Order: sequence, then C-alpha cells, then structure tokens
Amino acid sequence: MRLSFCFLLLFIVSCKESTTTSIVTPTPMTSTYSGTGSVTQGLGSITQSAIYNCAGGRITNLGKIESTDKKSWILPGENNFLTGTKLYDLYNECAKITPANISQIDTSKAPIIEVDPDGEIISGFLYGDNYYELYVNGKLIGVDPVPYTPFNSSFVKFKAKRPVQYAIKLIDWEENMGVGTELNGSNSMYPGDGGFVAKFSDGTSTSSLWKAQTFYIAPLANVGCVTETANLRNSATCTTIPNTTAAAFALHWEIPSNWFAKDFDFSTWPSATIFTSAQVGPKTAYTNFTSQFGSAQFIWSSNLVLDNLVILRFKGN
Repeated sequence: MRLSFCFLLLFIVSCKESTTTSIVTPTPMTSTYSGTGSVTQGLGSITQSAIYNCAGGRITNLGKIESTDKKSWILPGENNFLTGTKLYDLYNECAKITPANISQIDTSKAPIIEVDPDGEIISGFLYGDNYYELYVNGKLIGVDPVPYTPFNSSFVKFKAKRPVQYAIKLIDWEENMGVGTELNGSNSMYPGDGGFVAKFSDGTSTSSLWKAQTFYIAPLANVGCVTETANLRNSATCTTIPNTTAAAFALHWEIPSNWFAKDFDFSTWPSATIFTSAQVGPKTAYTNFTSQFGSAQFIWSSNLVLDNLVILRFKGN
C-alpha cells in the first residue's frame, strides 16, 4: 500500500510512477463469466471497526460481503489477528520499538514456540505489506502484531523438526471493504500493493522456489480480465481501475481448510513471483535490518497490486 503508484508497469522489471493509468467507470460485469471465482460488486459491510489502533496508522476494520452465488466472504480475508499470539517485535512504531539496527534489540527475549518436542530451535526475520500469519509444520506460530500500518517487522523462534513445512497467509489490508482500495491523497480508489520477505536460520529464505496462490482479487473493472490456466489465477491484463466503489468488482476463492497442514499438497500451485525492493518500497522496519534478511527476496503472487489475499507454501531444508 505504498504511496507510489506502480500499477501499469508491475509486470516488467522496473517500476516507475505512472500518470497514464486508465481510471474510468467500467462496463458492467457480463453474465458470461465462467471462471471458478465467486463475484462480488461494490462495498461490503463492516462487522468490526477499529480492531487495532495506533497513532498515525490507518483505520483497521473487518467486514463481510455476499457474492452473486450467495456465498459470504470475510473481508479483507479470514484471519487470526484478534485471537492469535502476536509475533515478537523486531520493529514496531505502535509499541515504540524502533531500533536502528539489530544491536539495539534483544532477540534472546523472544519466546520459543514448540512445534515438535524433538525438533531444533530455528529463528527467523519477517516483513510484510501488510499482514502475515506464520504456520510451521501445521501449527500457528504467530500473527503480525500490526495488521495495517505503520509498517512493522517481526522476529521469531520455534522448535521444529526438519524439513520444516512453512505456510504463510498474506493480506494486503483495505479501507474500502470488499473493493480492495484505500485513500491515497485525494484518491479514495487507490489499489495499494503487497510484498513479503523472510529469512530463517535453517537456510530457508523467500524466493521463486516458494509457491503462491491467490484467493482474493480486487478492484476489477470487469472480472472477465482475469484468466485461469490450471491453478494460475492471472490478473495481469486487468489494467483499468474503477473510479467508484459501486463500479468495482472482486473475485474470491475458498481457502482449503487444511492449507497450513504439514501434509497439504501445494505442488500444483503457481510459483511465487519475485519483486525488487524498488517495486515493493519497504520501510524502515525492513531497511534497518537488511543484513539480517540477507539474500531473501520479496515475493507475492503474480500481481503485487490486485491480488489481496495470498497464501505461501514452502518445504524447507
């Protein structure tokens, strides 16, 4: 959700500000949509307001919306923020934890989460735009302490057996529930963007070897621009941004109930897409710790802007 608007050039190597993005009132969705997603239009309703407050942060709400096939969807996505254990802070302005480098934070105080009694202790560094949940060998290790903004980062320690099965849920939070947009200056229909990076002491770091599946795409001027080939839900040709919430569509897919399980088969999921630091635009919560993140790469699904709920899977060393 960074302030630069890198939408039209998202699918090439570099990313620059664009003044030529088409922002028009879209044509209505046709009744011939034959994809596997569920279609919603316009705003959903707020079910819980201000679930997290921080000076200088954005309003963080939860909501719901009903699709044309009569299914109900949690907005901006199913999550465990209200009930899950918060990950240990590496950098968190809301908690007034703002170290300039790793020497200013005591990582020895981070709790060790036991997954496997006969496992080994593994540590890791995580940064995401905006929200992430970490599962290891089928167990929820913790959730992002700040679901929206200001941007933060986390440190984690857990005891687990190798090879570690990593499962991470990513949500690019939204202000306009069900539309996938936020306020940027005077533009209330700014689509925002995501990005995630992590490095663990077992030798695992984010790269294109990870798998990334999309479960929520918005805002769309017409759902017909999204194509599906095998398990790839591709919104690369969706370059028109609707200019009102009423004219905005979204696509949703049900998340498998066992997506985080150790034995879940994610082999047919699309590979994660690598994005440069310039494309993601990480904040101080990441840049103060570039040595700790090392060669780990920023990843997401194929569309950094429109794909708002993404699940990552990876089998570690």
